[in-house]
Amino acid sequence: MDSYKFACAIAQFLDDKLGKDIKILNISNVSSLADYFVIVSGDSTPQVKALMENTKEKVKQKFSRLPLRTENDSKNRWNLLDYGDVVVHILHKEERETYAIEKFWSHAFSISEDDWRKESQEFSQY
Repeated sequence: MDSYKFACAIAQFLDDKLGKDIKILNISNVSSLADYFVIVSGDSTPQVKALMENTKEKVKQKFSRLPLRTENDSKNRWNLLDYGDVVVHILHKEERETYAIEKFWSHAFSISEDDWRKESQEFSQY
């Protein structure tokens, strides 16, 4: 599976668990960190944690992949799952507003919601 489809599937997993304001950024032309960032917000600290745990489990079940590394802050308000080609940022909505990842990476290409939904239909629970 290519990294684009993988990023779209992750976005769908996050959407199925009611993640908010899901964005996929193609950073492959502007960084060597990864091909894509998937960014999502949670309304509460427990939701941020649940989004992270659910994503890890779904990726393991569907693709037999584990993150190369995971990170989170001490208050569990920003979690990161690094799959190498795709990095998932799961943030509390307040942290997302504060750190404004999309603005920092504004030179990256943003994948439209319609496009990632179409690409990930087969992974939707609903």
